[in-house]
Amino acid sequence: MVTPVAPVEATPTPEHAFGPADMEGLRLVQNSGRTRGVAWRRAQLAAIEQMIADHEDEFVAAIAADLGRDGFDAYLGDLAVTRSEAAYARKRLRWWMRRRPVALPLNQLPGRAWVQYEPKGVVLVIGPWNYPVQLTLAPLIAALSAGNCVVVKPSELAPASSAVMARLIPQYLDPTAIRVVEGDGGVTQALLGLGFDHVLFTGGTEIGRKILAGAAPTLTPATLELGGKSPAYVAADADIEVTARRIVWTKLLNSGQTCIAPDYILADPSIVGELITALQSTIDTFLAGADAGRQIVNARQFDRIRGYLESTTGTIVLGGTSDRQRLTIDPTIVVSPAPDDDLMTQEIFGPVLPILTVDSPEDAIAFVNSRPKPLALYVFTESRALGRRMIDVIPAGGAVINHAIMHCLVPQLPFGGIGASGMGAYHGRWGFEELSHRKAVLAKPSTPDLSLLYPPYSARDIRILRKLL
Repeated sequence: MVTPVAPVEATPTPEHAFGPADMEGLRLVQNSGRTRGVAWRRAQLAAIEQMIADHEDEFVAAIAADLGRDGFDAYLGDLAVTRSEAAYARKRLRWWMRRRPVALPLNQLPGRAWVQYEPKGVVLVIGPWNYPVQLTLAPLIAALSAGNCVVVKPSELAPASSAVMARLIPQYLDPTAIRVVEGDGGVTQALLGLGFDHVLFTGGTEIGRKILAGAAPTLTPATLELGGKSPAYVAADADIEVTARRIVWTKLLNSGQTCIAPDYILADPSIVGELITALQSTIDTFLAGADAGRQIVNARQFDRIRGYLESTTGTIVLGGTSDRQRLTIDPTIVVSPAPDDDLMTQEIFGPVLPILTVDSPEDAIAFVNSRPKPLALYVFTESRALGRRMIDVIPAGGAVINHAIMHCLVPQLPFGGIGASGMGAYHGRWGFEELSHRKAVLAKPSTPDLSLLYPPYSARDIRILRKLL
């Protein structure tokens, strides 16, 4: 166990206060080599663990203020997984940092070769509002594991969580190497113009395009964790009760405002009626004695989702009611919307679940593959062969058989999208490698030094070299 960095007095970076001089300061720290050592990296990770433990109540209250999530949901969705991610990286960091020997071909002997991991430099982390702590600190964990200096830009749409991180991060982490900058989209674009060595953004696809465009003039490489309509296929042989519980639970987490939540269901016709009944019953059970309304983050998002429901051609069989003043939408099931409905072409990001009937697994495959590649794919079936076949032929950022979203909680697995759902991946060692430069190194002795390698080349030299090389 590494002793965490003791909290220090530090002033959070005020809004709009990070400019070229601040960037130069971080580069000086990076170039000093202080962040490269395993001790510094492990101390920062341990400090994140300690910060979460010391201020759990503050984080929970901030998440509740921003998103209306109660204490346990905030702890489960944002804090527990983040602390585990930091501990996992801290315990394995020394192994990740080791040089990786590479075998040489005969024509390069004698010699040695290896790949070594080096910090990319100064990294920008742009967090989202839906899991404002976890999806801001998890990329920070990856960046610190790789030995980078970091600028953290929390989402302005989760102001309470942003304020807590802006205050606590400089107290617990090295304030000369990690800075927090609050502000809106204009601040983000100004930061991108400073020319970071890498940017990691989590958010919607449209904003992701703007991030990539903003990073292009300085050739800043980007990891984009975006969204997408993640389908769940329910086969004829699926365990309907278990399937209903797992889909409802993961769909309603954070009021459906989860990038990898099941966005819609494709169901076999033989079980679609039973599945709808089971989903309705499960929602009633989960919400027994509780207010049915799920809080949406702001009026803009509420109006967007409400508009999808008002324009759908499908049949609402459960829910559909909402309260704009409270920004709540009841859990809603919509059966048989048209494939070109907004519900089926736009990411919902709310507690609304469309269900379509498909005649066969092949039809489900064709339907999903005719659309942009999803961030996640979920297949519910008791057949290993069917589950494997579907995940093998449907491109997606990640996949789970007989559950949903759980792959995101496994630090041994890379988390990321494909196509419109994102680029690059992180978590665990994958995050360490994503934010490290993999330097190829070849070490050769001074002797032997064959003269035939150098010009002028005789006909004999050329014949030999053509065979060797």
